[in-house]
Amino acid sequence: MQRRDFLKASAAAGAGILGAPHLAASQGQRVLRFAPQADLAILDPITTTGFVTRNHAFLVFDTLYGWDEQYRAQPQMVEGHAVEDDGRTWTMTLREGLRFHDGEPVRARDVVASLRRWGRRDQFGLALMAVVEEVTATSDRVLRWRLKQPFPLLPDALAKVGANVAFIMPERLADTDAAQPISEMVGSGPYRFVAQERVAGSRNVYARFEGYVPRAQGAASLLAGPKLAHFDRVEWLTIPDASTAAAALQRGEIDWWEQPTVDLLPVLRRGRGLKIETLDPTGAIGMLRFNHLHPPFDNVGIRRAVLGAVSQADVMTAVAGTDRALWQDGVGFFAPGSIMASDEGMQALTGPRDLAASRRALEQAGYKGEKVLLMAPTDFPAINAMSEVVGDVFRRLGLNLDYAAMDWGSALTRQANREPVERGGYSAFCTYTAGINQFNPAAHNFIRGSGLTATFGWSTSARLEELRNEWLQSGDDETRRRIGRDMQRQAFADVPYVPLGQFYQPTAYREDLSGVLKGLALFWNVRRG
Repeated sequence: MQRRDFLKASAAAGAGILGAPHLAASQGQRVLRFAPQADLAILDPITTTGFVTRNHAFLVFDTLYGWDEQYRAQPQMVEGHAVEDDGRTWTMTLREGLRFHDGEPVRARDVVASLRRWGRRDQFGLALMAVVEEVTATSDRVLRWRLKQPFPLLPDALAKVGANVAFIMPERLADTDAAQPISEMVGSGPYRFVAQERVAGSRNVYARFEGYVPRAQGAASLLAGPKLAHFDRVEWLTIPDASTAAAALQRGEIDWWEQPTVDLLPVLRRGRGLKIETLDPTGAIGMLRFNHLHPPFDNVGIRRAVLGAVSQADVMTAVAGTDRALWQDGVGFFAPGSIMASDEGMQALTGPRDLAASRRALEQAGYKGEKVLLMAPTDFPAINAMSEVVGDVFRRLGLNLDYAAMDWGSALTRQANREPVERGGYSAFCTYTAGINQFNPAAHNFIRGSGLTATFGWSTSARLEELRNEWLQSGDDETRRRIGRDMQRQAFADVPYVPLGQFYQPTAYREDLSGVLKGLALFWNVRRG
């Protein structure tokens, strides 16, 4: 059965697939029903960089600062800050009336504990914490930073949109191992997590938090401004099959489908009462990430051989189709259009793909037939498409491929496993990040060369770390451009990952929704009508 034919059948079955038990709880309430990009398998936004978990966390938790649509850090939970001692002392005061979902006030000691937990996992946070002498709560509403040296990007680190985000949670939750996921979701955000209505793999529910106090100033803009919750409930419904999701959206059984597949966009554009929109102007940048700890990809020569074989155009066509308005190739290690992007070394990606030369390079690098386990999430369409193309390249190169099809939640969990393949580890995986996360090396997790403290894959490069630290201390654009060229040159030598291109992911929602913000799937400011 073709997908378009299947739409009719899945539409007829839609009510049964989405299920009826939760509808009774929604009667008489303003409800937004949303189909996320993948199942919400991990709730804790500090232990994973998965965007589905990050998006969930923005409902539940709040942040001290938030980027606006111009990527400027704006006060959110704080009234503001004062900077003294030539930039080495920062004093931040929390807004009055902040309260957690369990009724407890948000205190500065909760903030301190949350930031310490975040700072052990996030790459921008690690850079910040490296220059922190101490951060303390001087009263219930005031926290003070004492730095070893100035760090002017402090608000940006606390405001950024990319995972991991500096979410604030109660001290009792934050005082846990940052590598161990917490399951109790208590934040101070505009919605509270309704744990008793969670059905793993199927449904997650959020109820408006009546005790939330939005900022009084400004207009809603990405993560900045007042966060006004206009719905009583937000229901996340996991719908792995794209045709079923499309049918549910057309029938009005869901209001918003976060990531419609490219082959169904024409159907949705012809549908009545639907709006198709691209929220993130920076796009999404795909990556093939290696595990640098174990053979064969602990060998840089083997990583370089793979780099020379992968075609970005092939990968992006699989993800986003033949409409070039939806993707671009020729993408290096920084986002196109950013100050750090350059053409340095790009011949390695844009030159002719030569599989025979790459096979010879593999042999010369000493590949001995080691198993290559590629994690391939079947329920995440964009990443599944990347994985299929990369898996085919691996086979044609002669790698001993174990194409490990699994769900996205299992892939996220396995990403943290540092063991060899035979003990439950992996060799590589495909993923993507928002373009904004590759504007500079502070938020760019995957270009880190810090070994075991780098993000999943654990790449090591002393030179990349030196250049990153130089960027953190740089003060002018020309210096940053030069560092960007130097970092890209080094990244082509070290190959921490293979850039797979940039694509623009549309979202689809019912036309009667208004106030949908740019950037990502956010649920404040959205209303019906």
